[in-house]
Amino acid sequence: MASLSENPSPSAAALLREVAPAKLDRPVLVENDRSFSWITNKICGIIEERTPLWWWVAFCVSGFVASFCLIGLTYLVATGTGVWGLNNPANWGWAIVNFVFWIGIGHAGTLISAILCLLRQKWRTSINRAAEAMTIFAVVCAGIFPLFHVGRVWFAWWLFPIPNSNAIWPNFKSALLWDVFAVSTYGTVSALFWYVGLIPDLATVRDRAKTKLRQVCYGIFALGWRGSNRHWRNYEMAYLLLAGLSTPLVLSVHTIVSFDFAVSLIPGWHTTIFPPYFVAGAIFSGFGMVLTLMLPLRAIYRLEDLITQYHIDCMCKICLATGSMVGYAYAMEFFIAWYGANPFESFAFVNRAFGPFAWAYWIMIACNVICPQFFWFKACRRNLVLVFILSILINVGMWFERFVIAVTSLSRDFMPTSWGYYSPTVVDIFTYVGTFGVFAVLFLLFLRFLPLMAMAEIKAVTPRADPHHHGH
Repeated sequence: MASLSENPSPSAAALLREVAPAKLDRPVLVENDRSFSWITNKICGIIEERTPLWWWVAFCVSGFVASFCLIGLTYLVATGTGVWGLNNPANWGWAIVNFVFWIGIGHAGTLISAILCLLRQKWRTSINRAAEAMTIFAVVCAGIFPLFHVGRVWFAWWLFPIPNSNAIWPNFKSALLWDVFAVSTYGTVSALFWYVGLIPDLATVRDRAKTKLRQVCYGIFALGWRGSNRHWRNYEMAYLLLAGLSTPLVLSVHTIVSFDFAVSLIPGWHTTIFPPYFVAGAIFSGFGMVLTLMLPLRAIYRLEDLITQYHIDCMCKICLATGSMVGYAYAMEFFIAWYGANPFESFAFVNRAFGPFAWAYWIMIACNVICPQFFWFKACRRNLVLVFILSILINVGMWFERFVIAVTSLSRDFMPTSWGYYSPTVVDIFTYVGTFGVFAVLFLLFLRFLPLMAMAEIKAVTPRADPHHHGH
């Protein structure tokens, strides 16, 4: 080997040239050797150009769908929670299912921003801004359901331990109270994290603004950012601290949401597997939603150089990993029910798979366990239409997972005399469909007025930012 390296023959030298780059090359995160100015113009151009027709159409449709939620909630408050499909024994229905579903959607943003930031995964830079926005909007949609589930919504503030003369304190042993603290903390930290990341980009938009109004508005929110060394140092420290704060929140929030179920004595709920199983499921559904949103945006705004096939591959692989974890959890639930030798627990799982709600269970299995397995194959990960369809199916499956957990365990409890079949009402359906409208309205406003991607972070991972890069 020494002689080969000292005086390589022409054929050996050619072989070394061919083999060495293959081992050292990393995927390029910004393709086609784009310049910094191209990145700035591309991302700022989205909010500086005239509002496209498709945006107005999407906004009007989303606003119309969001009105369903408003109508449903107004009717609920005027009439009472009896207008929902809740009955004995199924005292929890679509409201809790939708709450857990939306909280799960919100997990990918904080995961991409915080955990991948701490792990120095540079591929997160193209998708973290949109994912963080998605997190905040999903938390808004999630918060609607427990707020209105209390019935008398004007007393919802009693859930917070506010000093009052009547000494009416919330019950700190209640898992629903833990939700209030967990979700409000999660929403606050996520919003702060998102806003801090926006500051340098807001300053860029401010400096490019053509009208006085835009200059003033973006200038206020840019907090006097000038891009000095001291500004960058403080920014990076704040961002790192918020990433450190957010990381335990990713794990704790959905763990606490799982306690809504796990601390009860209901068969099928009373299990210690719920916290990790819920967290894996939340990341799974969150990345599914990121793919659902980013693939159309990539096509509409021609962002193929910034959201590369490598980014899509990484997200597909995370969906595959977390989907496999969820599938493993489903299998372990049956094993634990059998191993525990509790007849009530065993019945709960047999009933889940073969009882009156078996149709929901098998939709859940098909979407959550079978669909992600396509991501093993590179050809499937490169077929963007297939990836988009699978990402939608993942979220359909995760909604059905929450439905199966909540409803099948309650509708057939310990007493066969009180067994029933849960069906949602029109108000349930309208309110849930309306939350998608609320989410879409907020996301479309974000697209229109704020930079879709973190320009400063993308520039840091371009090949041009590499001191060894010499261009093509």
